[in-house]
Order: sequence, then C-alpha cells, then structure tokens
Amino acid sequence: MQFYYGHQMPLRILDEAEFWKHQEEEHTVVIRELVSNLEQEYVEALLEWEDALSRTHQQIVRYIESVIRSPGYIPQELYSNVLHLVDFCLRQSLAFIKLCQQIKTESSAVQNNPTAKVVLDHIIRESEYFVGISQVLLAHQQT
Repeated sequence: MQFYYGHQMPLRILDEAEFWKHQEEEHTVVIRELVSNLEQEYVEALLEWEDALSRTHQQIVRYIESVIRSPGYIPQELYSNVLHLVDFCLRQSLAFIKLCQQIKTESSAVQNNPTAKVVLDHIIRESEYFVGISQVLLAHQQT
C-alpha cells in the first residue's frame, strides 16, 4: 500500500480493511462448502467466525461513512479510533489464520482432500497479506 494519500489515508486504510474482512467472511463459507464432511467442531467455529467477521465488516463500513462525512478534516479522535479498529482487524486476522492452520493440520476431512489443503493455504496467504499491510500501516502511523 502506498502512503501518499494524505488526509485521505484513513479512508484508504478502511477500504483495505473492509475488503479483507469481507474476504475472510466469504472464506468461512468456502471452507465449509469445499469440505462437506468437515468435523462439526470446525463447522461451528467457522459459523462463529462468519458472524464475527460480518460484525467487524459492518463496523468498518460505519467508520467509512464517518470519515466520508468529515471532508477535508478528520478529527483526531476519529483517526485514533480508525487505527484502533485496524489493530483489532489485524489481531482478528491472526486468530483466523490460526484457525485455518488448525483445520488444515488437524482435520481428517481436509487431510483426505488435497484441493482443500491448497485452498486453505491460499486463504491463509490472503489473510497474511492483510496482516502485513496492517502492520506496516500501524508502524508508519507511530513514526
């Protein structure tokens, strides 16, 4: 991600978070659909994650609307809240990655489904991408 957005940077950050939280939410469905015989504990975990990611996505959309309504000037409190939300999204993605890795290594249904392993690796890489850009962004904001 480029850092030349100036006063629009919070909106750019939120756009990234909005996109990736929606992706992760969809990924919970992809995993459940791809591995039809997935163990119930993982199905339930993925359903819970789908709901949590949806709530985060909705919160991001509300922040985007707030930033859009602040043309030319974003109050410091709102900017700080955006950064806290991005930090939350980063930590949420790390936990989602952990679940995906657990499913990949511990689910016998996945062990017998080479396509599922490839898809889980792809999902993990995509979430790791969001983690990476979030870490850079948050580090950049502290300097």
